[in-house]
Amino acid sequence: MRVQDPRTRSKELFKLYERLLDRGEGLEEEPTLDLRTGRSLEDIYGASQWRLIWRKFIRNRAAIAGGVVTLLFYLGALFADFIAPYTLTTRFTKHIHMPPQRVHLFNEGKFQPFVYDLEQQFDESLRRRYTLDPDKKIPIQFFAHGEPCKLFGLFETDVHLFQGLEGKPVALLGTDRQGRDMFSRILLGSQVSLTIGLIGVLLSLALGSVLGIVSGYYGGTVDNVIQRVIELVRSFPSLPLWMALSAAIPFSWTVLQTYLAITVILSLIGWTWLARQLRGKVLALRNEDFVLAAKLAGASDRWVIFRHLIPATLGHIIVIATLAMPAMILAETALSFLGLGLRPPVTSWGVLIQESQNYQSLALYPWVFTPAAVIAICILAFNYLGDGLRDAADPYTV
Repeated sequence: MRVQDPRTRSKELFKLYERLLDRGEGLEEEPTLDLRTGRSLEDIYGASQWRLIWRKFIRNRAAIAGGVVTLLFYLGALFADFIAPYTLTTRFTKHIHMPPQRVHLFNEGKFQPFVYDLEQQFDESLRRRYTLDPDKKIPIQFFAHGEPCKLFGLFETDVHLFQGLEGKPVALLGTDRQGRDMFSRILLGSQVSLTIGLIGVLLSLALGSVLGIVSGYYGGTVDNVIQRVIELVRSFPSLPLWMALSAAIPFSWTVLQTYLAITVILSLIGWTWLARQLRGKVLALRNEDFVLAAKLAGASDRWVIFRHLIPATLGHIIVIATLAMPAMILAETALSFLGLGLRPPVTSWGVLIQESQNYQSLALYPWVFTPAAVIAICILAFNYLGDGLRDAADPYTV
């Protein structure tokens, strides 16, 4: 069966339409279908802006991939206590610095995931070495009962997605210097790092959106005061300012108080960029017809701001939020790495990297630096998603 070239078919359809016009047929009413695609012209040219944004976004494969990876990260953080085979306090003292174990799916022709056991030995320098024992297989048991944990922080359960049979360790990403499973610690640490980024961005959006729109809408003295405050905050280098504010957090504070303090510090410094962006957008929108019509209808300034200007800039706010999220995650990671942010027993990606720097040589135990690779993948996914949303936010450009 011969497949016709779409370009040839389009030319034939146009020629047929021209012949119909020459004979006077089809002149009573305008065509309602696109001859090239067969879709309704009303669906193409009468689509809303949000639909146009969605059409342009789904054509960007990099943005779709970034969105899928970002969603997987947050789903993993949400169900981390269930997916992680072990808790933060689980230690395998006989398997310190154990390398990652490879999972084999089939055992003697049957689907039975397992890993090979590793035998511990010491070399001439008294360094631990592990050799694969092909005669000892550790079957992986799904929905296994282990140490109790709290799912979503509310429901207590002891069921984990998988574990080694008879309590034997299964370390997909190896173990650290205390025999703790790196895979479990990365998953449970993502709950802190990802939520700090999310909550910090939400607070920054609440502050930056209102102040940026108010600055652009009123102008004059209000605009000057807000812009001078923004310039004052932005005049300080970000990292030294974060370090100074984080160092002021008392060591006697609880884990929750420290967590909230770090989140507030990141939000109070990160709102200026969004405010500057929205000010420029509102300066162009405040003289549009829909704003003038609302004022002539007797709408108050608060009504115009919250019912017209904020929805009109919502697409831009979403793009800024997506691009600001990785900056928040990196800021928390940097502070925790320097010992000025979250501190053990709290576990975050920054704390994991801070613990890995104590090793004299990462060449001996490279898997302890796996959190850095996870952070890099997460940041790249956010950037691809943010770039895709930024391009789709203006659907009328190519």
